[in-house]
Amino acid sequence: MSVSHKKHTEPLLRVVKFEGMSRSRRWLVRIIAVLTSLIVSGVIIVLLAGINPLKVYETMFRASFGSARLVWNLLRDSSTLLLLGVGLAPAFAMRFWNIGAEGQMLVGGIATAFCMKYFTGMPTMLLILVMITVSVIAGALWGLLPGVFKAFWNTNETLFTLMMNYIAIQLTSFMVSQWEIGAGNNTVGIINSKGHEGWLPGLFTSQYNKDFGINVLIVLTVTVLMFVYLKYSKHGYEISVVGDSVNTARYAGINVKKVYIRTMLLSGAVCGLAGFLAVSGVSHSISTSTAGGRGFTAIIVAWLAKFNTFSMIAIAVLLCFLDQGALEIASSCNVNTYVSKIITGVILFFLLAGEFFTSYRIKIRGHH
Repeated sequence: MSVSHKKHTEPLLRVVKFEGMSRSRRWLVRIIAVLTSLIVSGVIIVLLAGINPLKVYETMFRASFGSARLVWNLLRDSSTLLLLGVGLAPAFAMRFWNIGAEGQMLVGGIATAFCMKYFTGMPTMLLILVMITVSVIAGALWGLLPGVFKAFWNTNETLFTLMMNYIAIQLTSFMVSQWEIGAGNNTVGIINSKGHEGWLPGLFTSQYNKDFGINVLIVLTVTVLMFVYLKYSKHGYEISVVGDSVNTARYAGINVKKVYIRTMLLSGAVCGLAGFLAVSGVSHSISTSTAGGRGFTAIIVAWLAKFNTFSMIAIAVLLCFLDQGALEIASSCNVNTYVSKIITGVILFFLLAGEFFTSYRIKIRGHH
């Protein structure tokens, strides 16, 4: 093939893998992405709302760190999002795109609410252990089904897990209709509001954390265990090999079907545990909004962290910070809700772009 013909067939722009970028340069790219997002968001704020951007950023910061109560709320919301991201990590690490964290969390929440309503005669600690067990089993079974179909019939796991979310939502609606307080209210209210049976106890004696119990401690424990599991265990090694190449894994003697099933059991179990924490440790109720879209947001957490569970901590906190900030500027700065969501979307877009350019670069035809 002639050089001139090759130049004509080569695309003007193409994405190539960027190998060997230093740690310092990676952080430089991320810092540039954050600063650029703030500048672009500031321009949008001025054009659409006519407000000083610094005032908006100050309001966003105050929404999460303005008081001890707000800080605890940030930790509470971040812990649930983090746990879902940790649950997705093993599946994503083997390139099994589990989009079903929302549904797996809901079925875990349903199992928890069921125990809270019907097993109230048990001692408190025994009831909590039973609730943890059934929520983990429910989430694991919800994750097992797409894992089995992928292992034996090579189905599309993205569509399979996505559709199971809608089944879980409808199942939650059905259970709420069975447990609702009064006909047509479509709410189960606070479960065991008098005796607090099945409520997680407080971690400290404080007015700020009594509404989410020991969620943070449980989530951090699972985060550490998952990191060790993926990085240092035999199962974690098999997951990484399957994620790199299924054919290589088979050649190495790894039972790929077993890895698919085992990993989806684990992924669903952790997401089911998130449902337990949401019902028993936070809301003490169940509804279709218990997951609140966090199962989908957790995909961003897992992807940005590149499946490193420790990195997910910072990303989960950041996303919850942006979410709380958007709500606050919509009310305090008299800004349209859509404008506040545009601002958070712009910031998130540049964060994703920054992470993209730490691994890839744009190559222009004719330039080396």
